[in-house]
Formats: sequence, C-alpha cells, structure tokens
Amino acid sequence: MDQCHGAQDVVQCHLCDTIGPPMYCDFCHVHLCKACVGEHLSDESKEHKVVLFKKRGSTTACPKHSASISVLFCTQCDITICATCASSEEHRCHIFFEISKIFDGKKEVIQRDLQELEISIYPRFQEIASNIPIQRADWNKNSQKLSIAINEHGENLHTEIDIAIKRLKSELDEISTKRLDFLNKQENEIKGTISEIIQRIADLKKLLNSKDASLVSGYKSKNDVFKKLPSNITISLPTFTPLNVNQEFIYQQFGSLSTLLLTEKETGNAIQSPGVFSPLQYRILIDKPQVVTEINTEQSVLNVACQSDDDVWVFGDKYIRLFNLQGELKQLVQTKSGNVPSDIAVTRTGDLVYTDGDEKTVNIVKRTHIEEIVRLTEWRPLNVCSTVSNDLLVFMQKDDRTQSSVVRYSGKTEIQCFQGGSGVLGLYSSRGPLQIFKHITENGNLDICVADGEAGAVVVVDQAGKFRFKYTGPSFPLKKSFVPISITTDSQCQILTVDLSTFRIHILDQDGIFLRYIDNCDLCNPWCLCMDSKGYLLVTESTTGKVKKIKYCM
Repeated sequence: MDQCHGAQDVVQCHLCDTIGPPMYCDFCHVHLCKACVGEHLSDESKEHKVVLFKKRGSTTACPKHSASISVLFCTQCDITICATCASSEEHRCHIFFEISKIFDGKKEVIQRDLQELEISIYPRFQEIASNIPIQRADWNKNSQKLSIAINEHGENLHTEIDIAIKRLKSELDEISTKRLDFLNKQENEIKGTISEIIQRIADLKKLLNSKDASLVSGYKSKNDVFKKLPSNITISLPTFTPLNVNQEFIYQQFGSLSTLLLTEKETGNAIQSPGVFSPLQYRILIDKPQVVTEINTEQSVLNVACQSDDDVWVFGDKYIRLFNLQGELKQLVQTKSGNVPSDIAVTRTGDLVYTDGDEKTVNIVKRTHIEEIVRLTEWRPLNVCSTVSNDLLVFMQKDDRTQSSVVRYSGKTEIQCFQGGSGVLGLYSSRGPLQIFKHITENGNLDICVADGEAGAVVVVDQAGKFRFKYTGPSFPLKKSFVPISITTDSQCQILTVDLSTFRIHILDQDGIFLRYIDNCDLCNPWCLCMDSKGYLLVTESTTGKVKKIKYCM
C-alpha cells in the first residue's frame, strides 16, 4: 500500500515493487518494470509472454494445449492456436497469421463498428422506433375513415336495393289494379246477365200457369240471346324470378381495399398501409395446407369451375356436370355438338360458358338453353375465363398452329386481341404435342396470366397486353422440366399453377416471385385449379375423379 495514495491500490512491479511498471506477463499475470523483465524471463520452468501494460490480456492459452501460448490465428478454423497445433496434421495446409497482427486489425474493426453503432445505426433505430406510434395512429385513423366509407357505401347500396324493391312493388300494384278492374267489370256484366236470366225464368213460369190464350200465343223465345256464353276468363299470374346471388360478384361490385407499398426513404423498408376503401383481407400462407372437403364425382375430370361456394362444374366427356360439396349431381349439360369441351368457366352473373375447339365456338348456357356467342373460322378457341368486367378472355390457336392469341370479348363483340402484330409475337407457344396444356385467368390487378405447358412457362401481361414477366420455375434448379398446365389467382393476387412434371402446385406473388409449393395434400395427378369466393383452392385429380378443396392460407 502506498502511503501517498491512501486507501487506493497501487500497481507495483512483482519483483522489485517499483510503482507503475510498464510491462505485463500475460501468461503469469504479473506486473513488471523494464529492469525486471529479463529476470522474469529467466525462469524457464514455464512459458512467458511479456507485453506492454496497455496490451495486457491480448495473449491467451491455446484451446488445445493449455500450457502453451496461442501465437497464431488459423483462418480456416477461425481459432487461435499454438506453434504445436500449427505443425499438427489437423491444421495441415491451413493459412495462419500472427495473433498480434490479427489483434490490432480486429481492434480497428471493433472501433469502427462501435462508432457506426453509436453514431449511425442506433440513432436510426431510435428514429424508426419513435415513428412507429405515429404510423400506428395514422393507421388507426385511416382505418376508421375507411370503415365509415364502407358503411356509407353499404347504406347507399341498401338504399338502391330499397328503391328496386319499391319499383317492383309499384309495378306489381299497377298490374294488379288493371287486372282486378278487368275482372270486376266482367263480374258485374255476368251478374247483370244472371239477374236477367232469373227474371226470365220467373216470367216463363207465369206463362206456363197462365190461361190467357192471347198472351201465351204471342210468346217469342229469347234464349238465343242467353246462349252466347261469356268466355271462361283465365288470367295468367305474374311471377317473380330472383337471380342467383353470386357472392363473389357482390364482393367485386361492392369494392376492394388497395394495398399500397410505401418505401421508407432512409431504411428502404417496404411498409404496407391501407390505401383507399375496399374489403381485401390480408392472408398468410400456412405451413401445411390441408384438404377440408373432398368431392367424389366418380367421373374422369379434366376441368373445374366454381358455380358457387357450394357447387362446382366439372367435365371429362361431352357432359358438363354440376356437383355439390357432398358429391350429389345437381345438373347435367350436354354440349350442343356432342364434342368434349376444351374448357369451361362461370361468368360473374353465374352463367356457364364453354369452348368447343372442334366446332370453333364459344357457348353460354342459360338454364337449359345453349347459345352460341362466338364462331370462328381459322382459329380454335381452347381456353376461356371470365373477367371482373364480365368480359370473356379466350386463348385460341390458329388451325395451322403458326400463331396463338388472346382475345377479349364483350358479349359477341371482339374488343381486344393480343397476337403477332400487336408486339407480343412469340409470347405464347403454338406448336408441339402440349398445345392443349394452356390455361388462362385474369388476376385481381387485371394482369392476364397464361399457363403455357408447351413453353414451360407462366406468361403474364398487363391488361393492355404489354409483357410483364415469364416464370419458368423457382430460382433454385429443378430436377425435372417445368410444365404448367393450369392456373388460377387468389384475392392477394397470388398466382397458383400446377406443374405436370412433378404434380406440385407452385404459389407465386403477383410479380412472379416463387413463394412455396403445395405438395402435401395426397394429390393424385392434380390437373386443374380454381378458387372459390372464400379463398379455398379447388383441385381436380384427373385419374381419381375427385375434386379436393384445400385451405392453404389464413
């Protein structure tokens, strides 16, 4: 204890008690003045490592040989080692650096990291954290605003429905008044005639009992007047035919929530926020998709289209069948030509549409009547889908298989065509044995998506026909070629497609980025896909005749 420093401990040389020795033995953990270093090193019974006092602790024992000092750093093993380790077989051909060089370099890195954390990173995290309550408040405020907008829009729709109800009731009252007035008039006329007949009967009875010869002999019959009976009045009763309630169509007509990606300038993080009103529910892909319903059609099934959340159309031959979720056949439609359809779809108003490639027609089924809406000459319509605007998108191929095309129809009128001269020449394949393996759908962002099995790609263009991207499989290599044969999209604008080569279902985002597979639902030759309004995926199995309803997100 140094008297000049009172109760404070004073660092002294271990050998001569000199105060403030500048050296330190990292191996023996003792303080040394310069004069005593040589004496300390003369003890050869153990190893020593004398360093400047400020660098004490920089020397460590070898992790494998505790009695030896780590003097080297192995870059392959990322550990400190002694000279014995360096000459061992374990570190043969490894690259070493002196610890002192590594030590100083690492200190510089640590200093830079410390400065960066204190000066740059930590303040930015604080800034971002302080901004979250503001974002949360803005989100809640905007959500309340959207909720009010949704309610107001709903009230407006209810008002329109009430107006429609009043109009129909008014029409019914007007028809009823006219018909009832007519019936009342007819009733009064008949009752008047009946009164005359009753009076005539009474007069004739008096004549029969009369002895007045002149009165009886002057009688003239008037029965011919009464023989002209009034026609038997039958008024046809009006009926009210409600249209089928298409829940998906109502959702689409009601509105949707746009999802805006806002980029935070400093961090570059993408932040999702509510944009304008519309009820889109954010959904998350689940780890293990599961089959919730299995429809056994007991038929060969090629394609499927949702009539509603409870009924699906399927076909495998010339008959298009409507099944409920219990597998009960509800309706049977035979194609007009007797040919097997190329594809089927359900319009936004609930009508069944099918293409007939052999007849080169597109047909719509209204109850039991089949109406031809498109007839082509040099082109064969293969696949069809209904759009949000209730148009039809038809994928077709020229008879000589030199061109493929996508055509948009509004009713019977062609309003848009994507083919050769429109700037997408070569976009879709047109030759080869897999020409039938094409399927078309419209995404929620109005992109047009085609599964082109022949080309081994999902081809996506925007609503104007401008090329957006082509998906040929995930970024990691596939063991087999990619052959997409069916396609559908969901409420998140995610794209789902069946790969014929592996019978896996690929899920992509709207920009073609692979997200995950669906390959765990005991799918046996999955063939065609469609989505119901509640976000369940329906998958046909071509060999079993089953349609499986799969929950893949929540």
